[in-house]
Amino acid sequence: MAYFVQQTINGLTLGAIYGLIAIGYTMVYGIVGMINFAHGEIYMIGAFLSVITYLALDALGVASVPLALLAMLLVSMVVTAAYGWALERLAYRPLRGSFRLAPLISAIGMSIALQNFVQITQGARVKPLQPIITGGFTVMEADGFSVSISYLQIAIWVMTVVLMAGFTWLITRTPLGRRQRACEQDPVMASLVGVDVDRTISLTFVIGAALAAVAGLMVTLQYGVIDFYIGFLAGIKAFTAAVLGGIGSLPGAMLGGFLIGLIESFWSAYFTLEYKDVATFGILVLVLIFRPTGLLGHPEVEKV
Repeated sequence: MAYFVQQTINGLTLGAIYGLIAIGYTMVYGIVGMINFAHGEIYMIGAFLSVITYLALDALGVASVPLALLAMLLVSMVVTAAYGWALERLAYRPLRGSFRLAPLISAIGMSIALQNFVQITQGARVKPLQPIITGGFTVMEADGFSVSISYLQIAIWVMTVVLMAGFTWLITRTPLGRRQRACEQDPVMASLVGVDVDRTISLTFVIGAALAAVAGLMVTLQYGVIDFYIGFLAGIKAFTAAVLGGIGSLPGAMLGGFLIGLIESFWSAYFTLEYKDVATFGILVLVLIFRPTGLLGHPEVEKV
């Protein structure tokens, strides 16, 4: 039981990271109807920016951990938000009225371009980061096994809950959220009643990129190693989480992220580690066979 509880804690931590990335996919799909396959690379760039910011502060002699974490968060969010804005302007807006495969091909091309850009500028080697947030406490002990929760895991959970609450408020209570929902329902009619559709879509990309940057910071702090390729697999897993939960549904994206994280954690703990991805995608197939729209998806998703 203690081992089970520990794997649940680890799975929820990983799932929170997947969920934040998945929100970016489901936001863009909900409004534009396109899959942003370059979103994983935005997450990867956010992770690199957090490491670069920390090293720069260390070189300047900044020893305050809270200040360093705040600077890492702000720099990665601001710069990746700019990447998200540029991505929408260069790769998606010119193709918005084109045939459906054009934006998909453009997204794959941007994904490869961003991967190679980071590989050339930062090198292909793994970049390590020393632990910044250390310590934790023991929850329970049984049969010689201790269940522990680190302060970093608690910080990841708290940040995820705060961001989800804030984002839910943004969507349901603010003028921007109303514009986003209007564009999701009917962009042509939204433009006729005065909504700036282009600006709303750009802001959606910016918000999704900022959330991906938070996930990049989390994974950097949690695992301590990054490379230029981490965005590809994480992006595929987050997209799987969005589809599993019901793409277009924000609660579904978080639910799918937590489910993917728990599946990976339990499979790695009790079965062969090499087949954890097979288990993840196998469960996705089973869910979609019996519920094609995902767990919390709407029937409109079936048309794609």
